Amino acid sequence: MPADLAVIGLGHLGLPLAQAAVARGIDTIGYDPARAADLAGGRLPCDGAEGTLTAADVRRMLSGGFRPTVNPAELGRVRTAVICAPTPPAADRSLDFGQVADAAHALAARLRPHTTVILESPAYPGTTEEFLRPILESGSGLRAGRDFHLAYSPGRLDPGNRSHGYAGTPKVIGGLTPACTESAATFYGRLTDKVVRARGPREAETVHLLETNYRHVNMALVNEMAVLCHDLGIDLWDVIRCAETKPFGFQAFRPGPGVGGHGVPLDVPNPSRGARPLRMVELAQQVNDRMPQYVIQRSATLLNEHGKSVRGARVLLLGVTYKPDLADQQGAPAQEVATRLMELGAAVSYHDPYVPNWSVLGRPVPRADSLYEAAADADLTILLQHHRTYDLQGLAVKAQLLLDTRGATPAGAAHRL
Repeated sequence: MPADLAVIGLGHLGLPLAQAAVARGIDTIGYDPARAADLAGGRLPCDGAEGTLTAADVRRMLSGGFRPTVNPAELGRVRTAVICAPTPPAADRSLDFGQVADAAHALAARLRPHTTVILESPAYPGTTEEFLRPILESGSGLRAGRDFHLAYSPGRLDPGNRSHGYAGTPKVIGGLTPACTESAATFYGRLTDKVVRARGPREAETVHLLETNYRHVNMALVNEMAVLCHDLGIDLWDVIRCAETKPFGFQAFRPGPGVGGHGVPLDVPNPSRGARPLRMVELAQQVNDRMPQYVIQRSATLLNEHGKSVRGARVLLLGVTYKPDLADQQGAPAQEVATRLMELGAAVSYHDPYVPNWSVLGRPVPRADSLYEAAADADLTILLQHHRTYDLQGLAVKAQLLLDTRGATPAGAAHRL
């Protein structure tokens, strides 16, 4: 059965796109060999890559006509195909485009003239033209910009953000030709309140580069400030509270135990084109990568000050997801914090209302059933993520020692990062 839209890759980018399209009455299929079977059954896959969607959301999408599929033949009967395949960091921290290539090959073999193809996956400048375009053209025998439309649109969703949903977040579009841009803009205009046209796909890809690195660089700055202020005996959280009253030239970021999420820092990986590495991004990554170890150092110091060693200490970790009130653990610093504590001989347990089971170093970590009892029993409780369900004032009273890495407790109620 023909469809208006094929979403290729049903993870944290693809599923919200499909949800927005179905809600607008767009006939939508979702192609993802690894996840389609679960979704077709109204279940969320267990990899946590669905963002803020629930199983009930998926069932509503299915009742609205959404059709997850593992059959690539269905890709040949759509007007618009959006590739949302993940590009996880490889061992050298460059983006791995293997799943984008698989998606492109599956689509290319069935690509029809006049189809609009849009890449939303995280990408470097030049990816759409130099990587995706050759796969689509060689596999289809069609020419981009003449026989089919090709464009890039950076994913901009902020999982869990209640103020800026899909419709309220402007979409940037950069097409291979002006006609490609207009075709993609026409599609996204059905989903969002505002479409912003870039000069081309490279500019749109560089929007993603800038927006992602902006987050990481500013987080690195405030993480360095956290270390500095602790050394100087200054209350950083009060500094931020005051600084954010400035009505111009400042945006408040807050420190934490590390930087998680799907938006990894991006550098330009092709020096042969004359592009210089982004030195500030590399430095920001180094700063942010040190934060889990800094949490361990602060934890060891607190325990020592109270006559205890990390070895043999009972340590309770609160919140092991990368963002509050979500189940997604992508890149969450909790994994490294727990690993380092366990390697130092601590007995680690955790509590997270969104994570029923958690493993570190290949071993399941005990989950605390009674939060207050676990905090009272632990030698040290570390708040890594501030879920709304946590009564931190009550926890501060119950816990023997509480290290708050998110600045969520009242001043003086806990040791803050």
